[in-house]
Amino acid sequence: MMNKVAAVVVTYNRKELLKQCIECLLAQEEVQCDVLVFDNASTDGTGDMVKSSFDPSRVVYHNTGKNLGGAGGFELGVKMAVEAGYEYVWIMDDDTLPKRTALLNLRKADETLQGHWGFLSSVAYWTDGSYCQANIQKKDVLHRLKAKDYTQPLIRVLMASFVSLLVKSSVVKELGCPIGEYFIWTDDYEFTGRIAKRYPGYVVTDSVVTHAMQVHTRVRLATATRDRIDRYHYLFRNDVHCYRQHGIRGWAYVIGKDIYNVIDVIRTKNEHKKEKIMIVLNGFKDGFHFQPVIKMPKQ
Repeated sequence: MMNKVAAVVVTYNRKELLKQCIECLLAQEEVQCDVLVFDNASTDGTGDMVKSSFDPSRVVYHNTGKNLGGAGGFELGVKMAVEAGYEYVWIMDDDTLPKRTALLNLRKADETLQGHWGFLSSVAYWTDGSYCQANIQKKDVLHRLKAKDYTQPLIRVLMASFVSLLVKSSVVKELGCPIGEYFIWTDDYEFTGRIAKRYPGYVVTDSVVTHAMQVHTRVRLATATRDRIDRYHYLFRNDVHCYRQHGIRGWAYVIGKDIYNVIDVIRTKNEHKKEKIMIVLNGFKDGFHFQPVIKMPKQ
């Protein structure tokens, strides 16, 4: 008999972190989950590691066949988990290390809220014990949570990241999967923002994970090296598509953010300034015409 919860983990060439993530998932207290690994065609032996290290009845390995990006992996993973009949989908990156009671406390929040929610988000800390800057949830289009907000047991939010996010399959069947065409960046904010228009989303502050990301920083184009510049096009394009769904405040946010990034590039000592500025401008322009398809699970 399969569990009610499927943990969907997307990975790419980080088998040691993935192994720690899976071990944490299998060590959850009182509430169990199955683990569905979606590997974006890793070349570091990830598949062999998963198959040799874990019980295939609890940990199921899928190779996507090519690098679909994080967004493509989550789209496929959520869709397959829902179609497989799981009641809940627990979404996370491969460098997410949930504490032993992370899932239990998410399920307790479900009971407290009597099922009246669209998504539940854990609190993510970095490896030094500070709040992980990349995963602080947004209470509205313009504002992220403050440290003082986390003193409440449940916090209503508009957007949250894919570093420990619980969604109900019934909601995915109604509103669709994450958008794979995003490839990377903003797919989590678009997905949770879409859900929050119909159902409330919450941070569950006693559900805790460690996000073992290598560098504790938010995404910043100004300091990006040349080999990573081109990928930022996805960020600026996706932001336009995501935030334009939220009306005037959404447009105000994305325009302000893009202006800030251009100024940041100009003022920061770095190379390829002209190229970086064009990435912001072209991403913004392409976002106007970007019409990705929201895939629906088979009913």
